[in-house]
Formats: sequence, structure tokens, C-alpha cells
Amino acid sequence: MSAPHKKYRVGELRPSQLLFTYGIGAIVDLPHISTMVMGLDDWETIHTSEIGEARLLQAVRTILGPQVKWLRSLPAILEQLEGGFHPFDESATIGIPVAPFPRWMLCPRCRRLASLDSGLFQLKADVYRPDRIRYVHSNCSKAVTPPVLPARFLVACERGHLDDFPWVSFVHKGEQSCQARLRLREVGVSGEAAGIEVECEVCGAKRRMSDAFGSTAEGQKGLPPCNGRRPHLRDYEEEVCEQSSRTISLGASNSWFPIVLSTLAVPIVTDRLGQFVEEYWHILEKTTSEQNIALLRQLGMFPRLDLSFSDAEIWTKVAARQDGTAPPPEEQPVGLKVPEWQVLTRPETASMTHDFQIRPVQPPPGYEQLLKQIVLVERLRVVQSLIGFTRIESPGDATDGYSDPATLLSERRVPLSRRKPTWVPTAEVRGEGIFIEFREEALYAWEEEASRHKHDRLFKEAHRKWRAARSIKNPEQGYPGLRYVLLHSFAHVLIRQLTLECGYTAASIRERIYALTPDQDDGPMAGILLYTSAPDSEGTLGGLVGLGTPLHFGRHIDGALEQMQHCASDPLCAEHTSLHEITLHEAACHACLFIPETSCERGNKYLDRSVLVPTVDREHLAFFGKALLTGGAD
Repeated sequence: MSAPHKKYRVGELRPSQLLFTYGIGAIVDLPHISTMVMGLDDWETIHTSEIGEARLLQAVRTILGPQVKWLRSLPAILEQLEGGFHPFDESATIGIPVAPFPRWMLCPRCRRLASLDSGLFQLKADVYRPDRIRYVHSNCSKAVTPPVLPARFLVACERGHLDDFPWVSFVHKGEQSCQARLRLREVGVSGEAAGIEVECEVCGAKRRMSDAFGSTAEGQKGLPPCNGRRPHLRDYEEEVCEQSSRTISLGASNSWFPIVLSTLAVPIVTDRLGQFVEEYWHILEKTTSEQNIALLRQLGMFPRLDLSFSDAEIWTKVAARQDGTAPPPEEQPVGLKVPEWQVLTRPETASMTHDFQIRPVQPPPGYEQLLKQIVLVERLRVVQSLIGFTRIESPGDATDGYSDPATLLSERRVPLSRRKPTWVPTAEVRGEGIFIEFREEALYAWEEEASRHKHDRLFKEAHRKWRAARSIKNPEQGYPGLRYVLLHSFAHVLIRQLTLECGYTAASIRERIYALTPDQDDGPMAGILLYTSAPDSEGTLGGLVGLGTPLHFGRHIDGALEQMQHCASDPLCAEHTSLHEITLHEAACHACLFIPETSCERGNKYLDRSVLVPTVDREHLAFFGKALLTGGAD
């Protein structure tokens, strides 16, 4: 944690948490204080390292600008083999900068509510026990210097601005003449907003917090318009924000949603020397001579170097690429998934590397007419970069991996720094997975039936209304299609089924959907990748790949589809329609299809188990209907 003029190290987070849970602009609860992760302007890169992944860097540059030069790892501290924490060790200064937020605090003993700027609260630090850092109320009338708590409420808007709750303005309904001295009392026992009352001791004004959540004019009285504050950047946006402020609770799940770009590190060149140069190009592009290559080799910068390559051969390849006489690998399309699809669907010709090893197997018996092949991804490397975040609304509906990323939530994406960033926080993980490719002819025939066309129109209309209700520009755009709904739903049922035997939880398995129709650019695509990963350099232990063999995998598909025919919430689940409640799912709920949102690339949207199997409400949409009648893998 960072405070004015001082630095304290408090708490630890994993790299994945700093991308998906507690990234820049998010609020982190430390043992006795609430803090916000600051923007890249406050970060130090001396303890970070560059991560090489050309395709991901190109996609990041398309969104954030050509000034982005690096994908850099998060600051890391070398593991201490012996001895405890030492405040004067250099490692004590390595970490992620944060600042106290919210700035309004509450004394739990005397119920005094005031800002840190009021001087009523003092920071108490213990350099030998940083977990004890806290603010205390030094002049409390009820106890001796009790630790204070952060205020429970904040205000935010859909453009990502965030600020302390306007306590003074709220209790006085907009009046600013009173020299307010506030207390926050709980008049109920439930802890709900209706039982919390803020009171001014100077003028006697009182108001219940339930008024702050009302949508009426009276309820919004005292809530000022959004001031454009960006606390993670320590500034206010110059452009006037036209959004109205919305009260949210501290720790609310909609206070921060990451926008992360991720890609599989697939080989894009065929010769071994070319693969080596491509893998380490972020280092090799800075070399100027053969002697530089020799020095880097001696320093151990190329841990996976084929010793049959001489320094001269490597330098010749590097120099040719630097001079332009040897063109770089083929310019990659903007969609990150296209090269992945090309490699995964042609496993016989794919080049194998230390971080990418695949093996094709036949589809399970009984599913040969629907599934083309199963590819066991025995080793994979996933690189993920944080490029921004949103508040209030999740960006999941816009990040499909195919559309032009230059338009990706351009209005609602909150920047990571005040200036245009030259690098972005990136993490790499290694693991394993199972890739399932569908037969295009079977999927095309299923899409062409008239009943599916009607269902597709209903989903598309729900998509338009859902986006229009959230004031998203061009609400009719970005619809992934019924093909995506089918593949996405199938991925979810498999994840839920595989967790029963593979040894991983549902939150540990992620999905990657490849869904494009023949009339779309780079199409057709019809496949899913289920993978699990770990930050360890050797990845995972093979528990997921072991279930991908035809005998085992067929049994799991049978079990998954059988479970989906009925839901504990039927008939309500089976009869659910997206247009009636303006949702982006049909027959789907927490009891059947939903999985942890960190595992889903669309936040549990575009799901419908009736397109997989017959349900109590619909029988004519099922893609796997015939497989169920014939007994699947039996």
C-alpha cells in the first residue's frame, strides 16, 4: 500500500487476480483498510519483465495505439527460502501501488462519519507488522483510538467514473451552507440501507440511505451529477460526463469489470529456427551483432534454445528480419482466434514447441456424424493482457474475439493511465485442454431448418433490446448467432460434467469458443476449446487431457446431455424466454448451465439447453436429439 511520502507492503495477490479480480481501478480490501489499485503512471517497471507474444501485442496496439511497445509481467518478488519479512529489505518496496479509497471513514464506536482530509483520523503504521496498518479515531468519545472502517457506499456511473458518496449534499438534500458534522447510525438490525440513517449534528438533518437507491426525483435529490472522477488516475476527466451518478455498495460485484485480451501461443512458422526467433523476438530484435547473441546465450536468456543452432545462424536470421530482406511472419488478422483455429483444426501439420503440443483422436462412438475430431492439447501457453475496465455494466457482450477491437467499448472503457500507455500488464499461464471440432455440414443443416430460424430471430431481438436498454450504440450489432449459442451451451455442459472426474473445479476450467458461419469473414468455424492452466512454468498435470480419449469422452458427453434434459428449476427454467425478461439466455439457470463467470467468455450470456437436447418445453430444436435416441456412445 502506498500513502503520501511513505510506502508500506501489505498483502499478496496472484498475477491472475491482478488481471481478473483486483486490477487497476479495482478496490482491494486489506486487513484493516480499503484501497484502490493505482494506474500505470504510479507503477515501477524495474521489477517486471517483457513477455513475447506478437499477435497479442498487435491486437493491443490496435486498441490502445501504436505507442504500446511491450507486454510486461506484473512485479514479482523472489521467493524467500528462509527468514521472515524484513521492512528494510529491497523486496519490501516491490509491488503494486495502491492508495486509501474510499476517503470517507466511519468510527464503529462513536459512529462519527468524516473524510480523511478532516484530520479526525490518523494513520497508524507498524513497519514490522504491515498487516496491522490502519486508520484510528484519536479523539473518539467512546474508546481509545479505535480503528475506523471505510464508508459502505460510493457513487459511480456507466462511463467508469467513481467517487466517494456525497454525504454532506445527500443529508442536506443539496444544500451546502451547513458546517456539517455527520454521524451514521443503524436503526435496524438487518444492515439494509433502509435501516441506516445519516444525521447532521449541526442542523439536525436526517436521511435514510434507502433514499440514495431510489429512481424518483425525490430519491435522487442530493445526488450531484457525475463529476468525472477517476481515483485510480488521481484526476477528473476533462470531458463533461452526461451520465447520472448511481449509488453502489463498497465491494459490489458491478464496481469493476476487467477488459482482458487473451491468446493461445500457437506456432505461426514451420522451421525450428524460425520458431525460436519468433518466440524470443522481443529479446532478439534489440540485438546488433553476433556477439550479442553469444552473450545472451551465456546469460541463459534462451532456456529452450536448440543447441544445434550456432550464433551465426541465429544472427543471420535475426539480421535478415531486422533489415527487411526476410519478411516477418505473415501479418496476422485482427481476430486473435483465427490463427488458433487454423492450427487446432490441422494437428497433423502443426509445428510442436515446448509450449504447444497437440494430438488428434477420433470422436467418440455415436457422435461421428456430429463431431469431426477431438484434439488433445497436451501443452499450451495462454497470454493475457489487461487493456482497461468498465463499471456497472460488464464488457462480456462486446469481446467476441472477432470484431474490430478498435471499437471495443471505446466510450465505456476506462484507461489504465493518464497518458497513452507504452506497456500493459500481462500474465502468462501454461496448462492443457481439449479441443472439439464440429462437422460443418451437420451444423449447417441444423441451422437451416425453419424452426431454428425463428429461434434465431427471437435471440437476435433479445440481443437488440438488451443492448438498447443499456444505451449501447448500434444495439443490433455484435450478435454472435445461434451457432454460438449452441457451441457455448455445449461448452458449459461439458465443463460441469468434466469437473466430476478431472480433479479441477468449474472455476479452474475456461472456455474458448470458435463460432463463425460460412458467410462471415474467416469462416466457417465451429469448435470449442476447454482448458485449464496454472502460473507454474510446467503447467498442469494432465487430468483434463486424460478424459479426452474416445472411450472416456463419449461417456462424459452422454452424461452431460442426459443431465441437461431436466433441470431442478423446471418447468420455470425450460419455459424461460429472453424477450419476456430482456435477458440473453433462454432455458438456462444456475441449476443447469451457468458456471463461474471467470470461466465464461460471455458472462453466462447466450445460453440455451433446448438447442442441445429436448426439454419439457421444446423438443424440436435439439442438435443432439438423434444421438440421444441412438444411445450416444453406447
